[in-house]
Amino acid sequence: MREIVTVQVGSFANFIGSHFWNFQDEMLGLAADPYGDPAFKTQSLNMDVIYRTGETHQGTTTYTPRLLSIDFQGSLGSVSSKGTLYREGSNEPSEVVTWAGHVSTHASEPQKKNLFLQSLYQEEQDAPLTNGINGEAKDSQHEIQDTDIVNCLDEGVQFWTDFSKVHYHPQSLYEVNGLWMDAKQFDNYGIGRDVFMENLRGEEICDKLRFFIEECDHIQGFQFIVDDSGGFSPLAADFLESVSDEYTNTPVLLYAVRGPSSHMSLSSRKQTVVRDLHDAVSFSRLSSFCKMIVPVGLPSLSRSKTSTFLNIKDENPYHCSAVYAAALHSTSLPFRMEPLGPTADLSDVSGAVDVNGFVQMLAGQSRQNMVAILDVAMPGPCLSGKQDKQSLLGNLHPLTPEVAEDVDDLQAVESMIVHGAIGSGGHRLSVSEVKNAIHDVYECATTRPMFCHLSAACCPLPIPLPFPSIFGNLVGQHGELLGSPILGSSSIGSLDVHSIPMAARIRSSRAIMPFLENRLANLRKFGIERGCPGTELLRSWGFGKDELEDMGETLSKMVRTVDPYSDISSDSD
Repeated sequence: MREIVTVQVGSFANFIGSHFWNFQDEMLGLAADPYGDPAFKTQSLNMDVIYRTGETHQGTTTYTPRLLSIDFQGSLGSVSSKGTLYREGSNEPSEVVTWAGHVSTHASEPQKKNLFLQSLYQEEQDAPLTNGINGEAKDSQHEIQDTDIVNCLDEGVQFWTDFSKVHYHPQSLYEVNGLWMDAKQFDNYGIGRDVFMENLRGEEICDKLRFFIEECDHIQGFQFIVDDSGGFSPLAADFLESVSDEYTNTPVLLYAVRGPSSHMSLSSRKQTVVRDLHDAVSFSRLSSFCKMIVPVGLPSLSRSKTSTFLNIKDENPYHCSAVYAAALHSTSLPFRMEPLGPTADLSDVSGAVDVNGFVQMLAGQSRQNMVAILDVAMPGPCLSGKQDKQSLLGNLHPLTPEVAEDVDDLQAVESMIVHGAIGSGGHRLSVSEVKNAIHDVYECATTRPMFCHLSAACCPLPIPLPFPSIFGNLVGQHGELLGSPILGSSSIGSLDVHSIPMAARIRSSRAIMPFLENRLANLRKFGIERGCPGTELLRSWGFGKDELEDMGETLSKMVRTVDPYSDISSDSD
């Protein structure tokens, strides 16, 4: 077994993770459904790579994500941090009295379950789902319908658990005790710098991670999804440092994610300096403790080319996180593909690779750049006919911010994942047909990467019920692009779209230069140069001159790795 442990740190990371695990849960359900889409009934994708089998004290077998989620206290909404499967422990105070002084109790009102979570609860109780009072059943016209659930979620999601359909192990959910802070206040590196070390939190978090690692036969790597836009970044960096010390030979693939709210224009120069320094320090520290880092999160997803066939509300993390989660689902597929021997049929999958091989392929050869770009086509275009095939590369758009467009890079290295591809007439292509189509695409391309690894699978991206209504009205039931719009609505969701083809790509390319140069320039301008405005701020964050110069050298080396002739990579002092 080649297990992966996933770690989600911070609010937006957990929004992405909630969608990601919904996709996995939907795949498991469709595979077990005798009437489900045959494309999901494959033995070639091993879900045990990211899931674990367990057992409750009552002897009930469980199958839960191999996951550690870290977030604010109270961030789970109506869901208990103990999960729903094991029901261990109690919130009641102990009867053992060791304190004779005054005791005061502070308790918040429990969050009410929304319609979606109510429906899950009723399904598990195997009881009729009703709107009745005191469990009183009503006739079918008053039962909660799927349309009610979809509308409820589209109108208001407050917590990432509001749309999660997955059961979690009690060790998976960690609320940072004592951290009830509003996310808008927890918005810079300094405010979170001591969180990991205080109150034994670091030990508690590491113990939870150890629980999952110790039951692995042969762990292939960690998949970290970190909200790096605020105070969770230093917590994640301290945690990653501990992980890299304890599990030296286990590679970390890190997605540094942020929602559109973190890109809001700021009203004062001081706020701009704080944000620019946060971005530089956060990126420098996080990248020090992983084998590959992939920045994810556009300033405006709705206005990007990625949303050509989508209707996104930038201010809604429930919307934006769904797109990023879909891309991460695609990029994770090769890690759980069963390797095929040289004589095996290319039936369901092709292009299996483990985390270490993936990282070495992209960051260990050519110029050895560890900062990668994530591109996605959602839905993926039709792959039949010469014009359709060529549209694939044109439809892959970056989810990584501050990326240069139309860069010719003869040393680029990339890994492409195509799954659920559709041909003419809407029929699903076989893996061999996909491989031939992609080969034709690159044969005709004006510029090609130095190396491209292709992974392909027949199964498309399943669209679970709690997926947001973000598809435009040119997207069909199976993700095919229609010739004329569906009448009645500009946005459609899981009731109308059941699955979509996907194409995603992670690439090491010179196109990442603006991202790197901006962070290096801002660190120098605001934090290192003589008389710069951020010296006191950085000192309050715990960084002295030597540490800042080390960070500057780290960023400068990254720039030189991508472009040895860059002017900014030389020390301007």
